[in-house]
Amino acid sequence: MTDTASDKLTTLRSGTSPWTVVLVRGWTNRVACTSAVAALSLGLAGCGTNAPAPNAQTPAVAETKPAEPAAPAEMQGAARTLLGSDAQVLVFGDLAKNGNQEFLAANVLPKTPTNNIPGTVVTRAVIVENDDGKWTELLHVDEHLKNPRGYLALTPLEPVTGWRVQYEQDPVKGLQLYFTPEKTSDPHVLPIGVGWNPKVKRYQSLDRTFQKYLPESLEIGQTPRSTVR
Repeated sequence: MTDTASDKLTTLRSGTSPWTVVLVRGWTNRVACTSAVAALSLGLAGCGTNAPAPNAQTPAVAETKPAEPAAPAEMQGAARTLLGSDAQVLVFGDLAKNGNQEFLAANVLPKTPTNNIPGTVVTRAVIVENDDGKWTELLHVDEHLKNPRGYLALTPLEPVTGWRVQYEQDPVKGLQLYFTPEKTSDPHVLPIGVGWNPKVKRYQSLDRTFQKYLPESLEIGQTPRSTVR
């Protein structure tokens, strides 16, 4: 008996996204006629037009994986518009705990370099908010960290080509991000903390205690004054 396998790859999208990929495999059996068939009590003399029909297709076997939170299609579209076709929506929802829908998207390196610093390596990233149906950037990460008012405090003077980013969703403070320049092997280098400052209603960096917000500046390197969270 010979089995012929055919693979079908089906991608499912709802208005909400990451996407779920299901691999379906079906087998079609072919029955070979042999001389032994003639000996059956049914009196069949051999293989002919009245031979038993091939087995019906076996039930599809789905290789399922735990479902991931799905980003809405419009968020994916906005992310690709801002960052290109390889943009990935990493997290979305009421990130700032202000009632507005936002998402964090990034250009993620396919292979994360190995070192002692945890996090996902990205070359660019954005936090975008839905403002009455219009997507507006609240945070922009490329060679520097920026918001609409200027450069975030503690941003390195030298351009950064890659960042290791970690993030967590605090139930009260909202999304907390930590950026570390990728080209450093020093595990003692402190990340730059970034969070939503509800008093000024924008994302700002935090001081080294991660307790006080630091105002942005129009030029890199200006000494910031901290504000209590």
